[in-house]
Amino acid sequence: MVKLADVARLAGVSMATASRALSDHPHVAPATRARVLAAAERLSYVISPEASRLAGGSTGRIAVVTPHISRWFFGALLEGLEAVLREADLDVLIYHVGDAADRSAFFQRLPARRKADAVVVLGMPVAEPERDRLGLMGVHIVAAGGQAESFPFVAIDDLAAGRQAVGHLLYLGHRRIGMIAAVDPAQPGWPVSPGRTRAYHEAHADAGIPVDPRLIVEIPWGGNGGAGAMAELLSLREPPTAVYAHSDEVALGAMRTLRRAGLRVPQDVSVVGIDDHPLAGLTDLTTVAQPVREQGTRAGQMVLALLGGENVTDGVIVPTRLVVRGSTGPPRESR
Repeated sequence: MVKLADVARLAGVSMATASRALSDHPHVAPATRARVLAAAERLSYVISPEASRLAGGSTGRIAVVTPHISRWFFGALLEGLEAVLREADLDVLIYHVGDAADRSAFFQRLPARRKADAVVVLGMPVAEPERDRLGLMGVHIVAAGGQAESFPFVAIDDLAAGRQAVGHLLYLGHRRIGMIAAVDPAQPGWPVSPGRTRAYHEAHADAGIPVDPRLIVEIPWGGNGGAGAMAELLSLREPPTAVYAHSDEVALGAMRTLRRAGLRVPQDVSVVGIDDHPLAGLTDLTTVAQPVREQGTRAGQMVLALLGGENVTDGVIVPTRLVVRGSTGPPRESR
């Protein structure tokens, strides 16, 4: 096991200076602190939780790791989480890992900077090497807004949500359904919600309808991606009569393209999304609603339970519900 003495030796400082640098003591020169942190990261040194408690108790801080800070979904998650933690007199440290470089740097540095009593990961998958780095911290880890079977988590069942959306279109009589699947540029190699893609294929299989691969378009997450995907679907010799989008923002982009093409929603093309974004109601978008803020709230309660010594090991799946509005209807030929 790497000890503080090893870090001090590599950094060329005394153990007392190394300890002060790692605990953010104000009377340490920036250059010295940087040298100590670099040595700690190189050796994968982790500040002992027991030593931290002896030095002054718990930190009173919870680290929150998020790939986005400006998107509605992540803001709503954070709002629910922060309210619960604030009520318990705990501070929140937000770590924004906006791209692959940020993400790699964060997970590399985190174990050497044990500044939190727990870590909450918002809406992002965690790869095995990243789980190993988190494990080095020796603190509780919770995931919110996305399933992470390695940790206690709060999430929706994306497969069930997708089945609700596609099943609604099938019930209305649609048999040629397009899917706009989103990927997150901030998380290369990870689909936003693989369960939502699987739902499309399973629903078609159960209905005995072959999937036409030309009806599936994969785009970067967001409204502009949805708009471009809808244009691609409309260029087909036989366009879809309905479109299932992985998120409401993607669906809203698709609706813009349909409007600009002079097509009516839902008379010409039906559109359904997932999430129940605040704009969904204003634009009359049919969607599958998920309780986003509640997921943050319940994740915060899970953190408090873990800090209180309770044995929390399972995940929590919160229910979704179909909200039918004016963007879906029967296909034109069945009217």
